[in-house]
Amino acid sequence: MVLSMARPRGVLALMAITSLVTVWLCRLPQLNIYPSSNTDITRGPILQRHLDLSLPDAPFIGWPLERVCSETTWTPGLVFVCDNNSGGIGNIRNYILTCLRYAIDVGATGLVMPRIRIRSEKDLSDITAENYQPFTYFFDEPHFRQSLQSSCPQITIHDTSSDVPNAPVPFKAEEVTPKNLGRRGGCDRRDHNKHTGLFASAFASHLRSTAAEFNLPHPPSPEHPRIFRLTWGVQFEWPVFRDGPEFASTFGGLLRFRPDILGLANKVVAHMRQHARQFDANAHSGRFVGYHLRTENDALDFWPNYANQSKAYLARSQQMGYDMKAGYLATGNETEAHKFFKDATVLHGMRVTTKDLLLEDHKEDRAALEKLTWDQQAVIDFIVLLQSHFFLGVSPSSFSINVALKRHLQAEGLHTRPWRIGGEGDGRSWLLGKYEQFWEDWLFMYEAMWP
Repeated sequence: MVLSMARPRGVLALMAITSLVTVWLCRLPQLNIYPSSNTDITRGPILQRHLDLSLPDAPFIGWPLERVCSETTWTPGLVFVCDNNSGGIGNIRNYILTCLRYAIDVGATGLVMPRIRIRSEKDLSDITAENYQPFTYFFDEPHFRQSLQSSCPQITIHDTSSDVPNAPVPFKAEEVTPKNLGRRGGCDRRDHNKHTGLFASAFASHLRSTAAEFNLPHPPSPEHPRIFRLTWGVQFEWPVFRDGPEFASTFGGLLRFRPDILGLANKVVAHMRQHARQFDANAHSGRFVGYHLRTENDALDFWPNYANQSKAYLARSQQMGYDMKAGYLATGNETEAHKFFKDATVLHGMRVTTKDLLLEDHKEDRAALEKLTWDQQAVIDFIVLLQSHFFLGVSPSSFSINVALKRHLQAEGLHTRPWRIGGEGDGRSWLLGKYEQFWEDWLFMYEAMWP
């Protein structure tokens, strides 16, 4: 005899509801799992495996920053100012990110919105003039605020130094050189900060000792803040892989270029691909080679000159065996740009162009380009070069290195390993340069540049 037991009505009802919910969920449209800023859904490598972090408008993945911030001991009333930057986009971008990383390490709960120090319009080599522009000179401020505050809510962003509660009047920040807080016996002055692991404790000691020396309240507090500005030249100090590849690959995403510059650059990319289709054996691909010719009057004397760069670039283009015959040239030297056009055409049958030429028949876009300054126009080049099929640049230009390292993120994303200095590049980029001496050839930059 087989006994049967009736299921309680409540259990049957629960099973029916569960089945209906399951069917309903399966019928939902696919969700966008890559939002524009940090959310819980972006956690973990599986969802991000196919995300191309080399793109200039790639979503910001915030959990690596959130993890670092959760491990920090925070000090109310400690504020950092990150405006002692100068130079081109590579230097300024890296300075702000490095300064912010130092600020997080010591637990600064305040950050004055970084300003951009621009070069002299009369003398491009003069990068130290006290001529400041707002953060939006280069970058997308709403994106920066939202991304930083969602991943690291312990930090309050102050619009200006005068907005810091109880800041001294007139405002004066204390200057500090991070590498001076560690014992660096035998180190080259250009080397990284070998004491980043001990920097927080060294800085805490600095706070205590200077408070005692100058009779300042200690510890800092919102009522008695202490405001610090890092000295000039710290942009290549922090070993970017110290916090793991996930952090190194995503931290730079805080600094997205401002929307109008990004939009104009994407138009240049579209025109460039259309231009390339005229000369590409595969007429539908629109592939092109990107070149950075670094021969402007602010280039240092020991860098490769025009002859070195042009010869190496064009020879490398041929060696790659590509059937691409279109090139995009980024340079601020108009005279040598025309020389490069001629050399590329005569010697290799390539058709090389620039952003100015691509926008000649697009009056509104050309007018928008002409309103940008020299360094802002360089950002257009930066964005276009990121999207070239292959990139050729020069070391130790921070611009070229930054482009190459950002492009390096395409293959491995969150798990990107460090760039192999010298040699044949990574299959997407190659940089001409000397790779013999770590300091004299500025190879330290590769380990301290945020992609």
